[in-house]
Parts: sequence; structure tokens; C-alpha cells
Amino acid sequence: MTSNSTTKTLVKTFLRTPHSLKTKFQAKQLLAQFLKTQPYSPSSTSILISVYSNFNLLHPSLFLFNSLNSPPLLAWKSIIKCYANSGHFLNSLTCFVQMRSFGIYPDPNMFPLVLKACVFLKNLRLGESIHGCIIRLGLDFDLFTGNALLNMYAKFQSLQPNGGRKVFAFNVFDGMPKSDELCGTSAQEKGASIIQLESMTKVLEMMPIWDVVSWNTVIAGNAQNGMYEEALRMVREMGNANMKPDSFTLSSVLPIFAEYVDVIKGKEIHGYAIRHWFDSDCYIASSLIDMYANCARIEDSCSVFNLLSKRDDISWNSIIAACVQNGVFDEGLKLFRQMLTAKVKPRDVTFSSIMPACAYLTTLHLGKQLHGYIIRGGFKDNMFIASSLVDMYAKCGNIKAARWIFDQMEHQDMVSWTAIIMGYALHGHARDALLLFKQMEMDGVKPNYVSYIAVFTACSHAGLTDEAWRYFNSMSRNHGIKPGLEHYAAMADLLGRAGKLEEAYEFIGSMHIAPTGSIWSTLLSACRVHKNLELAEKVANEIFKVDPENVGAYVLMSNMYAAARRWKDAAKMRIFMKKKGIRKEPACSWIEVKNRVHTFISGDKSHPLYDRIFEALKDLLEQIEREGYIPDTNEDFHDVDEEQKKYMIFSHSERLALAFGIISTPAGTTIRITKNIRVCVDCHTAIKLISKVVQREIIVRDNSRFHHFKYGKCSCRDYW
Repeated sequence: MTSNSTTKTLVKTFLRTPHSLKTKFQAKQLLAQFLKTQPYSPSSTSILISVYSNFNLLHPSLFLFNSLNSPPLLAWKSIIKCYANSGHFLNSLTCFVQMRSFGIYPDPNMFPLVLKACVFLKNLRLGESIHGCIIRLGLDFDLFTGNALLNMYAKFQSLQPNGGRKVFAFNVFDGMPKSDELCGTSAQEKGASIIQLESMTKVLEMMPIWDVVSWNTVIAGNAQNGMYEEALRMVREMGNANMKPDSFTLSSVLPIFAEYVDVIKGKEIHGYAIRHWFDSDCYIASSLIDMYANCARIEDSCSVFNLLSKRDDISWNSIIAACVQNGVFDEGLKLFRQMLTAKVKPRDVTFSSIMPACAYLTTLHLGKQLHGYIIRGGFKDNMFIASSLVDMYAKCGNIKAARWIFDQMEHQDMVSWTAIIMGYALHGHARDALLLFKQMEMDGVKPNYVSYIAVFTACSHAGLTDEAWRYFNSMSRNHGIKPGLEHYAAMADLLGRAGKLEEAYEFIGSMHIAPTGSIWSTLLSACRVHKNLELAEKVANEIFKVDPENVGAYVLMSNMYAAARRWKDAAKMRIFMKKKGIRKEPACSWIEVKNRVHTFISGDKSHPLYDRIFEALKDLLEQIEREGYIPDTNEDFHDVDEEQKKYMIFSHSERLALAFGIISTPAGTTIRITKNIRVCVDCHTAIKLISKVVQREIIVRDNSRFHHFKYGKCSCRDYW
């Protein structure tokens, strides 16, 4: 046999069995040989187009398709498929319309492609028109077409304000007849054999059953659109119909139990997954991790992750998000590093998940490293990541970097606006925060629940009571946002800081929802600052009614009694706390130096460089005393002599961290410190003077706000 004959034979063989081609290169070789050896034939050309469409080779497919004068059904179907799979959904639909104009009847395998295009183009009206075409052709009883319709309506359901399209989805589902068997011939084989429909009767004779895909599509559609009870009802019906749930079913219903915080039912699903060997499935594992995380069972989330033999990017992202969501920030960062070591490439959701950990721990260096990774990975234009970067830089004390990233964003959404407004609020730039809020409204971005919290925070830190009341009243009037606990807490904090204690007390008492212990606690803190013990006792009683385990309330009352020299009452509070096992959170500060975080507790001498730190503090004390510093011991409530109190203030955690920062970094370097509780008055005064004598900017973030100390002044203007 000649070489040319052999080539012809091979080409014919491949045309008879096109699925034997495994690579794009083989498909392109087949085209070259076909053009050399085969006479023109619409059928063989159509087969070749179908081969190319399987590999999404759009341009060669179009080249062959355009060579056909009257393309047959296979050629049309292949080019529609190739357009859809290549993301050219409008072209896919245009081809379908052209095919129908030539009087060619589609087969059932074509409609899932066309319906997919309608979903991606978000054109519900066109999708309904296609549904009408399906009904007219009698294909609405085809299993695969029905599943595609279900999927389309489930996707469009979320776009409806009242979920109105669910009726259509259920009509499709209920209209798919149930049958126990199909006379020995599979639904897929029968569906594929329908080229032209002669009558409705012929279609009805080939009705398929509802398969697992049908059930899963409806269940997932309901779950994704918040119709949890309906989704669970469908799961029960699925079981009653002797249809076994698969991994997709389980991963659809697990988020429901996460939303309901129902760990008992979640564990039942987990048990089912283990019994049916689904627990090793990455999607199931990720859903379990998310479910346990939402139920505050981070240990169970970690157990699920650790038992996975193979971990994909979804499971890594789930466990990192679970740790950060539950406040286990160090573990989240550790897992992120392990993920990189395992050569798993981070995705956009990875950075959005891990950035809050950097923000909370104020690890600016790590945040900058992540920023660099984001730029190198091509994620810098992602709006969600950019918003996370704005939030991270603001909370790590670099508001300028936060603003620069915000200004570079091509499109600013509500999340990014809220992040930058809150950033300015926490840094004490109240007027800038309010100007940004107005700019956001002018740009057509409607404020939401969280953005108003940022506004009230800004007003609170600057004592802008009139502006705060104006925004509080306009919140519901102009935007229909009902005040929540966070808004009430911010307003109570604002009034308390401004010394309007009685007004704050009446405001909390008039709330339309029951005030929590934390809201009353904001007023109790203000009572301590303004030394109103009588009102403090009334507020404390309210706190103990709703939150008898509130540690802060006991500590504040004990301190207030001590400040009033009511030592017996102070002692009673301490004894009561001891009996109840209530322990005060120790004052703690930490500072990042040379990529390492150093932690200091008040009075702690365990740091390896403590001797040098102590000497540095003594030297600083001498310098600021020459500037007029006099220790203020009024807020030290221990029953000890004055000298002992001076020593206790001298060794507060933020001062230890500051002295360490000064001796460990070059002159002129900005020092950033984080503290877990409010900075005391004496430390605030001392750090102002230290910033002057060492000629450095010192940024301290306490549990309320940022303090920028520079040239002997603080950004809070002594109002915090």
C-alpha cells in the first residue's frame, strides 16, 4: 500500500472514530491530511468540525464551517458548542437563530448549550423564549434539556427581588415525568437519536426519569437563594424517591446548617459522608470545614482538613478562612505559609481571607509581602482584594498607603468605600471620613448598615455629636436602614465620651431593641472617665442583669471604687470575681521588629533584652521630666504607696514595647505598637513627650483607635 493510501485510510479511520483523537496537535494534523487526501463532503467536514469543537479550536472550526454551503445539523451543533465553550455566548445564540431560520430542527443535546449562553448573558427573557421553543418542539420532556432548564431558572432565581422565577423552575421539575424504567434503552441514547420531531406522542414515549442531576439542581438552586426549608424538603423527597444523594447534594445542604448554626444536623451529614466514602471528596470536606467554622467549631474544621489525603486550593482556602473567621489568626497565617510550601497557588479568595489576619495582628511587613505577591500574581485589579488591602493598611497604621490603593481602584464599591471611611475614622481624621462619606453618596453608591457604623465611629472619636445625630436620624429616613446594636453602641459611646452621660443613659433605655451588656459597658467606661460613680452603679446593675459574666464591668467598678477610696467595695468586687472564676485580661502590647512580633505584658521582665529596655526607659524618663512630665497616678487603683504606683506605671506594656522599639530600630524609624486595651492617661502623656525627645513618629493602636504621636502631640488631640 502506498504512503498516500495509508494516509487516506488513517484519515477515514479517525473520521469514523473521532473520539480516539487525544490532543489538539493530532486534530490539527488530521485537518492537514484531510485537506490533502479527502474529496469534499459535508458529512466528513461536519465530523471534522465536531472534532475541533471538542478541543475548543474555534478558528479552524469556523474555517471549515464557512466552507459549507448548507451546513448539516452536526456542523451547526458543533459550532454552537465551540462558541459557547470559548465564552462567545452571543455568537452561540446568533448561530442557533440562523440555524432555525434555515428550517433545521435542533436535537436535545443542543439546548443545554443555548440555555447556558442565556445564563451567562443574564438574559432571562431570551431564556424563556428558548423554553417556549423547547415546548413547541416537544423537547421539554427530555432529561438533559429539562436539567438545563432547571439550572437556568435556578441561576436566574437569585436575580429576582422576590424569587419569583422559582415557580418556573418547579414547573419544569414537576413537568419531568417519573418512570421506573425505559424499556431497556438509556435516556441518553434515546435523546441523542431524536433528530427531527414528528409528533408530541413520539417524545412522550421516550420520557426519561428524574435523575440525580435534576434533584441536585433544584436543591442547590433553593439553597443558594436562601430557601433553606424548601431545599431540605427536596432532599427528603429525593430520598423518598429512592434516589441516593451524592457528594454534590451534600455540599449543597451543608451550608444550610452552617447558616442555621446547627452543628448537630451538620454532624449527621458528616456521618453520612463518612459511611458512603464521600468524606475524602475535596468539595464535601470544604463544605464541612465551612459548616464547622460557622458553628464556631474550629477544632472540628481542622480535623476534617487534617484527614484529607489530597488537598486542593478550595480546601486550603476553606481552612484558612475558617481560622481567620474564628479569630485564630496565627494559625491562619501558618496554614497560608504551608499552602505556599505545598506549591498550591493562592486565588483571589485566599488573599481576601488572609488579609484580615494581618490587619488584626498589625503585621505590616507580612501585609506588604502579601501585597507584593498580589501584584506579581496579577490580582491587583481585583476589587475585593483591593478592598482587603485598604482595610489591612489602615488597620496596620498606614492610612496613606490605604488611601493610595483606594484612589488607584478603577471602581470603588460599598466595601472599599466603607474600608477607607472606617480607616480615617480609626485614625482620628473625622472630617476626612465624613467628606468621603458624602463623596460616596455623590458617586451614586448607597450607604449600607456598616458604612453608618464607620460614620458614627468617626463622629465619636472627634466629639461631633450634632453631626452624629443628623446622620443617625437620616439613616432610616433617607436610606431605610433600621438602627442596629452597633449603631446604638457607637452613639452611646459618642455621648459618653462627650460627657453627656444622662443623655446617653436615656438613649440606651429608649432603644427599640433590648440593650446588650456591651452597649451598657460603653457608658460605664464613660462614667469612669468622667468620674460619675453614682451613675456607674446604676449602669453596672443593668450590665449584670443581661450579662452577669461581663469581666470588664467588674474591673471598671473595682477601679472606680478604688479611685473613690472605697477600698472595701473594691475588695468585694475582686473577691466576687475570684469566686466566680472571672479573670481580668492582662494588659498586653506587641511590636513588629525585623519581621518578628515581640509581645510585652505589664511588669513582665522575661524579655531577653529587658535590662537594656529598663535602662532605656530610665533614660527616657529623665529626658521627658526635663520637658515637664509629672507622673499621673490617679488611674492606678492599687492600694500601695505613691512610689510603688510610679513604678507600676513605668512598666506598662506599651512603654516596654516602645523602649524596645527605640533600641532595636534605626533613628528616625516610625514605631508601631498595638495594645489590647485602652491607653492610660499617663502613658498617653509620656508617649507624646517621648515622640518629641527622640524625634520619631510613634503610632499606637489600642482597642478603640489609632494614636499618631509626633513632635509632642497626638492625632486624637487628647480626646479618646
